[in-house]
Amino acid sequence: MVKIPMTMEHVLLGFLRQRPMHAYEMHQTLMQAEEMGLVWHVKQSQLYAHIARLEDEGYVTSVIEPQQARPARKVLHLTPAGEDAFARWVSTPVEHGREFRLEFLAKLFFASQLDRATLDALLHGQREANSALIDQLNQTIAELEPERHFDRLVLRFRVGQLEASLAWLDECAATFSHPSTTTT
Repeated sequence: MVKIPMTMEHVLLGFLRQRPMHAYEMHQTLMQAEEMGLVWHVKQSQLYAHIARLEDEGYVTSVIEPQQARPARKVLHLTPAGEDAFARWVSTPVEHGREFRLEFLAKLFFASQLDRATLDALLHGQREANSALIDQLNQTIAELEPERHFDRLVLRFRVGQLEASLAWLDECAATFSHPSTTTT
């Protein structure tokens, strides 16, 4: 059975799609309080475990590069299988509202660096997925017994989060349509 990479592993594939890197460079990028560093934080030991898994699955390969007066370093490269896995992941909407904070933001980061069609497809697909979730939740709310107040409140909270995310997706589309315009 082929294991599917986890979100953090897709983020690493995204970095390698940009250019070959060594693991410490990836870790430093994630430690910065900008771009993906605003979304993801990972311990260095965890990062190395993710990279090992990506290598085991054939998504990443490595080359040992000698350095003057320093130990050789292992530079990671994306394989065609890694490229395919990343392409599928970056264009697929998240399925649950709880995945929005980390996974969708990571997808948005990388999709915005690719072509406009990929970005538009991601935003449109996520909008449709969120709208479908709202419809499902509203149907569940309508079918609740009247005395299930807490259940109703929890589900209404989730609907509210998804509705807010729809407005934010519209903001994303507008921002990327006019990148020089900043929305606050």
